[in-house]
Amino acid sequence: MTVATAKPSHAGIAGNPALMAALAITAIAAATLAGAWFFELVLDIKPCPLCLEQRYAYYLAIPLGALTAGLAWRSAPRRLLIAAFAILLAAALGNAWLGGYHAGVEWQFWPGPTECSGPIGNLGSAGNLLERLDSVKVVRCDEVQWRFLGLSLAGYNVLISLLMAAIALWGFVAAAKRA
Repeated sequence: MTVATAKPSHAGIAGNPALMAALAITAIAAATLAGAWFFELVLDIKPCPLCLEQRYAYYLAIPLGALTAGLAWRSAPRRLLIAAFAILLAAALGNAWLGGYHAGVEWQFWPGPTECSGPIGNLGSAGNLLERLDSVKVVRCDEVQWRFLGLSLAGYNVLISLLMAAIALWGFVAAAKRA
């Protein structure tokens, strides 16, 4: 009598930690971007330049996380999964650092980029000054527009990015242990 056995990657999500990690990263990144767009488009809380830069890691994590999930589901070579999780881990840690930097700028621990937290530069002649001031809306990086439980959106980005880094590390270790 022959007993059919499923491959580990096809045994379900619970039996494939690399798949679970990749799906979790993808879902968290998508939810975070949806939340950022909600704040921007619905609540009219405009992002500063540093806020926009912090979104880049999520723009990378969504397609790479989905691709990694597909690779894990299809039992792709271990090296490929390890590389994908390493990139996701690096992106999440880099984004956590950027969020921490931005939170420090908001708390006035250190100066931020001059384009969004420095002094206002040369405004030109007084003739069309009011016209230019009406057309230029700079959202400052050193002013918090929204806080919840004492944390700004940059602070929450640090926590979310660290969570994604931990999940990427879990996926990395799971992929490395895979036979």
